Amino acid sequence: MKKINLLIILALLFSSSLWAQDKSDAKPIPEAEVFTSTQNVRINGVNHALKTRAGTFLLRDESNEPIALHGFTAYFKEDGPSKRPIIFAFNGGPGSSSYWLHMGVMGPKRIVVNDPGYTKAAPYELVNNDYAILDIADVVMMDPVGTGLSVPVGKAEGKDFWGVDQDIRAISLFIMQFLKEYDRLQSPKYILGESYGTMRNAGVMNYLLDKGIALNGVVMVSAVFDIRSLAFPVQESTSYLVHFPTYATTAWYHDKLKNKNPSLEAFVDEVRKFTEEEYMPALFKGGRLSETDKAAIASKLEQYSGVSKAYWLRANLRVRAQEFFNELLREEGMTVGRLDSRFTGINPLTQNQYAITDPQSDAISPAYTAGFLDYFHRDLGVSKKLNYRTSAYSAPGFKWDWSHKGNEGWGSMISINTAIDMADAMNKDPNVKVLIMNGYYDLATVFYGVEHTIDQMNLRPEIRKNIIMTYYEAGHMMYTHMPSLIKFKKDLADFIQDTH
Repeated sequence: MKKINLLIILALLFSSSLWAQDKSDAKPIPEAEVFTSTQNVRINGVNHALKTRAGTFLLRDESNEPIALHGFTAYFKEDGPSKRPIIFAFNGGPGSSSYWLHMGVMGPKRIVVNDPGYTKAAPYELVNNDYAILDIADVVMMDPVGTGLSVPVGKAEGKDFWGVDQDIRAISLFIMQFLKEYDRLQSPKYILGESYGTMRNAGVMNYLLDKGIALNGVVMVSAVFDIRSLAFPVQESTSYLVHFPTYATTAWYHDKLKNKNPSLEAFVDEVRKFTEEEYMPALFKGGRLSETDKAAIASKLEQYSGVSKAYWLRANLRVRAQEFFNELLREEGMTVGRLDSRFTGINPLTQNQYAITDPQSDAISPAYTAGFLDYFHRDLGVSKKLNYRTSAYSAPGFKWDWSHKGNEGWGSMISINTAIDMADAMNKDPNVKVLIMNGYYDLATVFYGVEHTIDQMNLRPEIRKNIIMTYYEAGHMMYTHMPSLIKFKKDLADFIQDTH
């Protein structure tokens, strides 16, 4: 009997030590930190005081388990329950933080850059953002996990956030929990995404609707929903076709066309017509296209793109974006920008087939990065001990999962398409409106690709009318161009005022 009791005691002691070891080894959940300040913005001669919160929010999963400290910066006109519109905004990547939109157009301050040239090194100019939307809406800038201050916590890992569906879920969870925490469930609600953020938007609007959160509006800045429009897959013509009008606008801007139409909009309509009625049938014929017809199409391609007929013939009428970047200004030893083809940079290897740098990114990135970090820590008062990641690419193990529910069996990354999510949401909620903002000189997410995707969404006419398209004589980040920044504000303000 004594022997049995001894065994029981030893077993209890052993299990207790294991429990204590497990408990001590468990990763503690860090506390969220929020830094408060009052920011001011002057718009149309009126000063607006903004109660600002910058830091992290403890994000929980569906079982109420902590999964992330989610970084954000929120600008509120007032405290407490409000029916003032609220906009959740983010950039793309995937893997980009929100500092581009934050310092370009959405925040109370903006970085001044030398558009469309190279911005000199510091000191950078940070000015009042006369064209912020903060006079009519509150703004929450979001940094997806792996960017900004956002990190996984508890049992969660990066892979739980880094993927098409994982990202849609996490962003949606943050929005739902933030609305509840700050008593904003009755506010008119908007999401605004740029680049990959628009692909995210299409999924988030549907996810939120299925959870009982209907949006008043969705804003897509430099949109892409169907990756095929950007990927130039083998034996697929879509990418070549949808890029061509932006090749043409780029040549128009750089005066590489003979007898060019003085009206950019009229010129774009002419190029759309050529692309649909002549270029597309030629590519569809492939090897059946006669040499005579091929030469005729190549001549037209030269006429509209500024790239020689001989080059188009050598390329079999198919020129990829990276090839066009280098070819248009090859003789001058220059290359054009991917994000904004108005920007030009030195081409050190003129014999190269592909461009090796993006002049627009080179020209403005240092100003945005240093200017934002100074504002984030100095003006917003965020602790300098916290490291803000401008992108997730430096995060350990960062790798994007391109699979997406609804696209199963379609093949690879180039088949991912979230337009099906947007169509589903718009059919289930015929009141929701979508604003799509396109840059004529954006060679990263081309405007004709968005138009083509929308044409294939099989929407009823009354639902199709809920999609509003606006265009700007600038590129991917059209707000670096002052006339486009002014138009951006007007278009966004009109959209919000019309939808709540």
